[in-house]
Amino acid sequence: MGLTLIQRSSGQRPPRNPKIALVLAGGAVTGGAFKVGGLRALDECLVGRGVSDLDLYVGLSAGAFLATSLAAGLTPDDMIGALEGTSSRLSQLRPLDFYRPNTGEFINRPLNFSARLAGYLPGLALDLLSVLPQLPRRLGPSVRRLFEEPNYTHVESLLMDLFDEISPKRQFPALGSLIPSGLFDNAALERWLAQNMAAVQRPNRFDELYRDTGRKLFITASNLDTAERVVFGPDDDHGLSISQAVQASSALPGFFRPARINGVDYVDGGVQRTANIDVAIEQGADLVICYNPFRPFLNEVDLSSPSYLADRGMGTVISQVFRTLLHTRLRLGLRSYLHDHRFRGDIVVIEARETDEQFFDLNPMAFWKRSDGMRHGFESVRQTLSDHADVLGPLLESYGLDFRAPGAQPEAAASRAPGADGSADEPALRLVGTRAT
Repeated sequence: MGLTLIQRSSGQRPPRNPKIALVLAGGAVTGGAFKVGGLRALDECLVGRGVSDLDLYVGLSAGAFLATSLAAGLTPDDMIGALEGTSSRLSQLRPLDFYRPNTGEFINRPLNFSARLAGYLPGLALDLLSVLPQLPRRLGPSVRRLFEEPNYTHVESLLMDLFDEISPKRQFPALGSLIPSGLFDNAALERWLAQNMAAVQRPNRFDELYRDTGRKLFITASNLDTAERVVFGPDDDHGLSISQAVQASSALPGFFRPARINGVDYVDGGVQRTANIDVAIEQGADLVICYNPFRPFLNEVDLSSPSYLADRGMGTVISQVFRTLLHTRLRLGLRSYLHDHRFRGDIVVIEARETDEQFFDLNPMAFWKRSDGMRHGFESVRQTLSDHADVLGPLLESYGLDFRAPGAQPEAAASRAPGADGSADEPALRLVGTRAT
């Protein structure tokens, strides 16, 4: 399903000046590109007030880059230009900005391990020399047991006693310390964003951006050491600039090293939440538009000629599980608003279709697939908006957004046509909640 609605407004007219929020989840490279294309499709449907002229923006990981750009007044076309190298306002995002090797740790960790090992071995020898005179007396009982009853247990006991005697206070350097905390370093992405904020003459501080544009920006990350969510915004930036907060939010564990800023290690905001819709609601949003590109793929297995995801290898299995975890958290969060009587607004969630195999097959970290992601996101979201303009149009217009449905694209229409077995593609709309009574 491509569109989910949570309607809690009870059919009442929204406030005179409703707050509209755009919440952008993560997505890595191709998921972020998918969102860029989808944002362009949505922007084309909004007349007068587009996606870069809303009240507040919430982003995490790849969504943090996009939320920052929109809050700064940049358009989806500007973002597309930055990815394709055709923008006159933004410098091109290059592969080296994304795949900057974590060189420092790759060099320093082996050197530090070697230094610890070099200190360990001589120390071990000194310990051995210091206890040699006492070894016969201390190991005597273990040696006698071994001679009286030779077996593996007594051999092991003698060796353990010997080890305890010769190295009672020394620990072998941990082999795990050789492994870097991440393959790449996303500090280059922070520099790219900071430079481009300056290029478009937008402040790199949350409170200053709000005063400059009237739009609030919130970025979320996770504190690695405390396992707590951190929300950066105009009221509390925790001492970070916007570009630093985005760096913290996009430090995908394992792929990027944790972003150590002002003595704190931050990792990807998606570790805590899939989207952070609650941040928008706590800020008083009446209408929340959420964009989440990652969801599990619905692989309907035909037993007459089965094709299992596991047959595609471990990468596909991990991708499906990862997407399932993210999507399940999002759905549970959305369901909580069905029973939250404090929230009387509406939520629109735009996603990829669960049968979208083409997008599922795109490697999330493949920078060279960004154009495919953008094109696919544009076509997918454009079709979803067209299919359900009768529901989405009145809802958006009630909040002052002039919505114009796009024309159906031939390719998308063909993809929904019944197949040879007479089955039609799934509908793109799921009403999770109805208007409260």
